[in-house]
Amino acid sequence: MVDRLRAASIDPASTASPHETKSETKTDAKGLQEALHEQLFADDETGHACEAQTAPEPGPRWPHLRRGAKIAIGLAIIAVFGWLPLRAIWEYSSVEAVLNSRLVTLRTPIGGRVVAAQPITDQARLGAGTVLLRIVNSRGDRTRLDDLRRQKSRLENERPSLATKLAAAQAAQKDLARQAAQFREGRMLQLEARIAEIQTSIEAAAARRDEASAAVERASSLAKSGNVSTVELARLTRELSVAQQTELGARKRLDAAKVELTAAQNGTFLGDSYNDRPSSVQREEEMRQRAGDLEADLARTDTEIAWLANEIIIEEVHFADLSEANITTPVAGRVWEMMTSPGEDVQAGQPLLKILDCSGAVITANVTESVYNRLQLGDRASFEPNDGGEPISGTVVNLTGAAGAPANLAINPDALSKEPYRVTVAPGDAAAHACTVGRTGRVVFARRETAP
Repeated sequence: MVDRLRAASIDPASTASPHETKSETKTDAKGLQEALHEQLFADDETGHACEAQTAPEPGPRWPHLRRGAKIAIGLAIIAVFGWLPLRAIWEYSSVEAVLNSRLVTLRTPIGGRVVAAQPITDQARLGAGTVLLRIVNSRGDRTRLDDLRRQKSRLENERPSLATKLAAAQAAQKDLARQAAQFREGRMLQLEARIAEIQTSIEAAAARRDEASAAVERASSLAKSGNVSTVELARLTRELSVAQQTELGARKRLDAAKVELTAAQNGTFLGDSYNDRPSSVQREEEMRQRAGDLEADLARTDTEIAWLANEIIIEEVHFADLSEANITTPVAGRVWEMMTSPGEDVQAGQPLLKILDCSGAVITANVTESVYNRLQLGDRASFEPNDGGEPISGTVVNLTGAAGAPANLAINPDALSKEPYRVTVAPGDAAAHACTVGRTGRVVFARRETAP
């Protein structure tokens, strides 16, 4: 009976091993090294205990090889976990970083209804100048355009009437001018004939004067001898005086006729009861003035029609700008966010969509204060993606520090909140222009050589 109780007290199933006792009682680990040491040497102690109880002769060497392998694995783990903080100490790197790009917000210049110009798919690459949407405003104000068109139509209808009146006035003016020219030529011929008649009268009066003068001279010589009486001599003397006065009057009439001829040649007609131009000349002048007025009115009408045509073109362009607008992409990229949809009514200045500017890719990173204070603009850097992709080299272009981040980036740098110091890197590789925005990783900054 006593032997059975002693055997039960030493039964291995009811007795806990030293390793189990330690693992159950250990509630707080001192570190990775103690836990690893226990895992490496626990099996070795158990093997030694079993060998001491069961077999006194030496066993195989497999436990020693297994222990060596575990030691090698532990050293490798320690080396790996120890190298990571060591590399972080020796390298200038960011805490977190993301491949970013600037956004271009497209807004509508007018109010109206949104119409899709072409199907828009996500991630579709778009070239610069691509028409994405159209804004149609069917309620545009075209009052001024209609007024201009009515004025132009009215003037175009009045122009043929003015042209007809001008042609009639010019024809009448030419006819009156022809009549006035004929009258002047006739008057000049008449005056020339009168002048010739007067000259004939002057010649006759001169002949009579010469005859009377000769008779007076003969009578004077005969009166001395008493053959001619005194009365006869007085009569002959009187006839000589009459002949002289007649010649003098004819010469005065000749001078007056010449003056009248000169005036007629200049367009002025002189007479006994008038001193003016003839009615044909006056009517010709009046018709010439009327034709000039009609010509001026026609020129003014043509000028107004041309001005209205130009204003109509300008107003049509203005009305087209207010009634319809094409929304085009100013840069090459892809659609980042659609803020409206076809069929929606929008107001002027309302944002429609955001375009990711693939040519303006940047890398935004957050760094610690110590790394930030070591950086300068122009430092070389390399972005290492977390997905194992090819590194992207670049240059530091902005040191924002703790200031506010730009608001036109696809991914707000404020989302990187582990450190408040921000750095912007401009990538220099073509791989950065693939619009792979959102890739996370870290930025490693090149060390600068310090002066001794």
